[in-house]
Amino acid sequence: MKKNLILFFIALMSGITFGQLAPVDSVISGNITSNAVLSASKKYLLSGFVNVSEPATLTIPPGTIIYGEKDSKGTLIINRGAKINANGTKEKPIVFTSQQPAGQRGAGDWGGIILAGKAAINVPGGTATIEGGTGTIYGGGSSPNDDDNSGVMRYVRIEFPGIALAPDNEINGLTMGGVGRGTTLEYIQVSYCGDDSYEWFGGTVNAKYLVAINAVDDDFDVDFGFRGNVQFGFILRDPNIADISGSNGFESDNDNTGTFNTPRTKPIFSNVTIVGPMADTSSSRNPNYRRGAHIRRSSQTSIYNSIIMGYPVGLLIDGSGTVNSAIGDSMQIRNSIWAGLRVGNSFTTTVASFDADAWYKTASYGNRAYIQPSEVLLTNPFNLTAPNPVPLANSPAVTGASFANSNLSTFFAQTSYVGAFDPSGQRWDHGWTNYDPVNTNYLVGVENEDIQLSDFNLSQNYPNPFNPSTTINFTLPISSEISLKVFNTIGKEVATVAKGLYNSGNHSVSFDASSLPSGNYFYQLITSNSVITKKMTLIK
Repeated sequence: MKKNLILFFIALMSGITFGQLAPVDSVISGNITSNAVLSASKKYLLSGFVNVSEPATLTIPPGTIIYGEKDSKGTLIINRGAKINANGTKEKPIVFTSQQPAGQRGAGDWGGIILAGKAAINVPGGTATIEGGTGTIYGGGSSPNDDDNSGVMRYVRIEFPGIALAPDNEINGLTMGGVGRGTTLEYIQVSYCGDDSYEWFGGTVNAKYLVAINAVDDDFDVDFGFRGNVQFGFILRDPNIADISGSNGFESDNDNTGTFNTPRTKPIFSNVTIVGPMADTSSSRNPNYRRGAHIRRSSQTSIYNSIIMGYPVGLLIDGSGTVNSAIGDSMQIRNSIWAGLRVGNSFTTTVASFDADAWYKTASYGNRAYIQPSEVLLTNPFNLTAPNPVPLANSPAVTGASFANSNLSTFFAQTSYVGAFDPSGQRWDHGWTNYDPVNTNYLVGVENEDIQLSDFNLSQNYPNPFNPSTTINFTLPISSEISLKVFNTIGKEVATVAKGLYNSGNHSVSFDASSLPSGNYFYQLITSNSVITKKMTLIK
């Protein structure tokens, strides 16, 4: 028995260290100029810059897996006049992901997805080349069409994309250039992006149900005249991952230099929950983290009914053009909650004559502010592999939303609660998202990695790597006798972290490895009907 256990761990370690790239059935490269339909029974590889050009439509069935090739910076580009029909389902999401083996995937393993449309942008002449080095042209020129249709993306996961070719020249997770409101974007998750999770360059496209986890740079980045509506978004940040340029939840520009070029960047966001890197105001985090929202360069982004918490700085209103928009009420923050606010670092500005703190706290605006994120009383928002950002029954986010503002059109579903999730309803991110894509086995097809209480679940330890202590979370659907053990790479047990009868629900235990040397270890949750194993790294 002991020999079998040792062989099991040697095999597991071999897979992690020497794992092979995922096999594919078909390589997609070059230009697609006529309608093309993929098959959910095949696994595809994007090689290089794959351009879908007018009048072609690329149709991707529910449940299809598409890998991005790392060496060639595999990227899917839907050019102006072309369309994507990626209409997944809750049960069978469409997954764009890394070809690297489970356990070895990381941000920037491939390029990402670019949508280019014919809606208006504020660049002189009405067209521009999108950043990222693909040469993609976007915008409608002298005859823009704000109702332009680039197709459908629904129930789609985009994992480990985002390549920064140079400063301000990056491929993002989902890049949208001049995309029109005829396009449908719903139920999309971008995970572990090497740059921004979502970036809108002008256009008018609307979106609902967006998730971004563990990006390197910003999460919602808007510029060049973006004027769409976005409702229901969830952002989760790893405190160890941030970009040297400074990572924010929201970043908003009118353009690169802050001109008043029209159309102005003026999107409307409502019901967004942003969980930043700091569980409390003393938490350690990557020093490159900056602000929950950085609104700058004459932009007019407005935020309603949202929760932003856990950043070193809550909000920065940057530059006189943006400050004047706040004073003139063309840029608004209303009925929202900011939390995790250190004294002096709450609501800030670069304009000395403007009091951003007093502006945010204007009584008629309905905003609230809390020192610690814990005061918002979300269930378990900082769990990186099984987050639960739903407000508890006594949370201040249960009430306080308002849709009376004239900026909130009929596009927005009215809620009484603030933030992305209904405290008494179904979670819209359940059933199609994956909060632990690093360890997912895609060789067996698209799996529902979303953890329900009917599942036994062992989460990735946090922090990881760690020194000398880390926290391990696990979920039990029923009361169970369990043991949680730690093994070294040759299968020798080095610690028992937990043992005995545990009730159903979520559990959290601490593991102190002070007595162990640096290296890779495996921890294993053993119950009467399941065994789950994960890897962790101790660095002293």
